[in-house]
Amino acid sequence: MLKSLHSNKPIQLSLGLITGVIFGFLLHKGGVTNYDVIINQLLLKDFTVVKIMLSASITGMLGVHILRSLRLAQLHPKPGSIGATVIGGLIFGIGFAILGYCPGTIAGAVGRGSLDALIGGVLGITLGAGIFASIYPKLYMVILKKGDFGELTLPQLLKVNPWVVVIPIAILLMALLYWIEKSGL
Repeated sequence: MLKSLHSNKPIQLSLGLITGVIFGFLLHKGGVTNYDVIINQLLLKDFTVVKIMLSASITGMLGVHILRSLRLAQLHPKPGSIGATVIGGLIFGIGFAILGYCPGTIAGAVGRGSLDALIGGVLGITLGAGIFASIYPKLYMVILKKGDFGELTLPQLLKVNPWVVVIPIAILLMALLYWIEKSGL
């Protein structure tokens, strides 16, 4: 069944759209499309965003690896590098700090009618993507390929079964989530 989905682009696009709408709705219901919630997260006053991200990371990590163990999914890690991670983090962080939204929360905020997310966010993403695309070849040669580690995953690096990494990380993230919740953050 999954192989037939993989080859059917219209169904993939439809599922992507439906999943995206559900994701945006859940972001909105979780409160993370609210500018004040995001700014208070950046000011370390409201940890709603961190709690949602930790919950999503735990669920996604366990879900992907369960599907992988059942041979219903395959991992396709993208090649990475220290240079690309640093530049990506800087671009993300600068945009997040200036506007108060990340790409996912921009989409959710646009869906709920926020003009600042529509004008600033969508325009910023479009302009930023255009600038990045135009300087990519030079940026790749100078910075992005530095510290290239290819498609390496943490279990591959450690030469262990993925569950040896997934379970302890999931437990650590759950403990962190529990601590944040109990401390009232």
